[in-house]
Amino acid sequence: MLDSALSHADAALAKYNGRDDEWSWRFRVLKARILVARNQNRAALTVLGSDFPSTLANTDVAEQRKLYVGIAHRNEQQFQDAEKDFAEAEVLARNLAPGLKYQLLVARGDLDVDEKNYARAESNYKSALALARQEKWPPIFEANALGNLGRLAISQEHFDEAIDINQSALQLTRSLGMQGHVATILGNMGSSYFRLGDFENALELYQQGAQASERSGLVGNTTYWFTGVANSYLALHDYSSAEKLATSTLKQARRLNNGQSITQCLNTLAEVMLRTGRLDEAERYNQEAIGLEEKGADYFGVLESLLLSGRIAMNKQHFEEAEILFLRVVQDPKAEMAMKWEVKARLAALQDAEGLTAKAEREYQESIDTIQAARESIDKTDLRLSYLASGIEFYDDYVDFLVRHRRPGDALHVAELSRARTLSEGLSGEGTAPSRPGDRLSPQKTANTLNASLLFYWIGHNCSYLWVISPTKTSYFKLPPASVIDPVVADYRKVLLRMHDAEDEGSAEGKKLYAMLVEPARKLIPPGSQIVVLPSESLYGLNFETLIVPDPQPHFWIEDVTLTTGSSLTMLAASANRPTPKDKTLFLIGDTKPPNPPFAPLPQAAEEMKQVRKYFLGTQTRVLEGGSATPSAFLKGNPEQFSYLHFVTHGTASHTRPLESAVILSQEGDSYKLYARDIVQHRLNANLVTISACNGAGTRAYSGEGLVGLSWAFLRAGAHNVIGALWEVSDASTPQLMDAFYRELFQGKDPATALRNAKLGLLHSADPDSVFKNPFYWAPFQLYAGS
Repeated sequence: MLDSALSHADAALAKYNGRDDEWSWRFRVLKARILVARNQNRAALTVLGSDFPSTLANTDVAEQRKLYVGIAHRNEQQFQDAEKDFAEAEVLARNLAPGLKYQLLVARGDLDVDEKNYARAESNYKSALALARQEKWPPIFEANALGNLGRLAISQEHFDEAIDINQSALQLTRSLGMQGHVATILGNMGSSYFRLGDFENALELYQQGAQASERSGLVGNTTYWFTGVANSYLALHDYSSAEKLATSTLKQARRLNNGQSITQCLNTLAEVMLRTGRLDEAERYNQEAIGLEEKGADYFGVLESLLLSGRIAMNKQHFEEAEILFLRVVQDPKAEMAMKWEVKARLAALQDAEGLTAKAEREYQESIDTIQAARESIDKTDLRLSYLASGIEFYDDYVDFLVRHRRPGDALHVAELSRARTLSEGLSGEGTAPSRPGDRLSPQKTANTLNASLLFYWIGHNCSYLWVISPTKTSYFKLPPASVIDPVVADYRKVLLRMHDAEDEGSAEGKKLYAMLVEPARKLIPPGSQIVVLPSESLYGLNFETLIVPDPQPHFWIEDVTLTTGSSLTMLAASANRPTPKDKTLFLIGDTKPPNPPFAPLPQAAEEMKQVRKYFLGTQTRVLEGGSATPSAFLKGNPEQFSYLHFVTHGTASHTRPLESAVILSQEGDSYKLYARDIVQHRLNANLVTISACNGAGTRAYSGEGLVGLSWAFLRAGAHNVIGALWEVSDASTPQLMDAFYRELFQGKDPATALRNAKLGLLHSADPDSVFKNPFYWAPFQLYAGS
């Protein structure tokens, strides 16, 4: 579109070749506007020139020319020139059309954001919006104002607020067909999600922003948003994709002579080189970026380049130089919070290398405190979930530091600080407030009360750890790093669902994982042990029961131990002190009439409900089935009054928006989903919630938080235990499994033992041809311990 507009402008200008009258200048200003939109600012300045005729001094052409000269200077980061241009334009605009005043207010607001004069930016943007409303202009002006306010919120590090504003702006701009604005808002939303640690959503939004910019002919914006895509790949540890895209984007940025995108690509490539051990190449890219910044080609990437310089100097053991660079960054008032906590952690590593242990620890503590303070400023639960992803590597560095200095107990405490923060905060009124620096853990006391051994895992980029906490002592073991463990976990999850037994094809990965994750501590975990596993990172999606013990003959670990999955030591401590409820009341929901398609009726749902219900005869029972089993009927049915909740229906897990995961119930108007986001808003007191549905545990794991989906939502609502599935469940085997589970439960077994025995019943079926022996049928369900 912009290419076509530029051709028309050139054609019009050709008709006025050599003339210096009003229409010639109107077309020159039009061409400059198009060039500015394409981020070809130097070309725009050339077109607008300096030899403006005095005869046009009191026309709107003069004001428009000065306005776009200012915008071009601002885009070129020549801020003083832009300030002067806008001041002159403001004088010219006093007696001119409101539309020009509006454009000037917006342009000044944009400059204020760049210069971090946020109060003045907000005033200018709001004045522009007020003017548009006063003049009763079309909604396009409101959409533009919302987009500007969204960018302002990002610059102020109000990322959750920015997402809300941009969502409104996106809806409005799409309805108005403002494709260029849509592209910019998508990219800005990607920036917000990136800073919130949600790199997957950031990647998708940056890509959409880049593609929409490309379709609109916004070549400069296209390049800029592709730098965001490259950085998202980098944050997701996809270094190959990051390097490839940053390299190709750098070529395009050089063709456009876009200083900001050039330095961003150079810094991304320097980061890739650092992470992949290519120090000389990292230094080459970094030096080029600094050279451009020193020439004034880019203002925004200076601190990032200095931080990379410090890291390179530290890798070369030039400690004094590195410290000077780090201090320059952290003391700069323009440094964002994420940069501050990173620099604190880098300074800590530097001081540790110099033998300044106490000073290093103070820096690590300040880094963690900064991360926690920034995270707590995020109001929305779904946005706070991902936040630790931006800082988890610095928890990791601190844990490594403490282990190196022979303080594994303190390392365990730091690791615990990252665990289940959002989950615990939802229960903070019930004695499960998340631990904080200075709090002391008593994990052995918890193990003693639970009569179990606690296996606390930490999967790190340099080294991983396992703490085995028994009622009498705490031991720790070093494990391989994430780069070794993660691929095996991914491979085993793929082959597990096709396996028939512990000696089947694919068992090699199960044995590898047992050797890496359990074998080091095997002597402390004798057969018959009660185990609570507190996983980490990739381990959240792994059912430890399926690990394969190699001797005396290969068998699944479930045959040796009874397993529960925990979220944090803090929550386990609360759970250990909670008495088992005496009442056995049931709220049973299922055999629904969901929309078909996509959710077909479950043939065995009625049978499963019958099997479950028979164990609660003579007790308070509420049943929602058929068309009456709607989301509102459940929420209005006082679920907080029941000690057992059981769902027999379909379930969905949303990967990109985990709180959009849902239990599928009967349709009521347009609604048939009981969303996780609604579940967390209703307090429960259930001893056990069983989600007999596919993917009830969720499909997306967050650093420190674990899998987030329906199981997580019920735990956060207050359920003390939840049974959820890691993958699809079978309508054929599940009724049998649940019947056995409740039979064991009502014979006095605890939920973990009852579920294990029910699974072993399928695994050890007397029928040698039973397919239910396969892990696919018995292994999806896991027991998650709450508070």
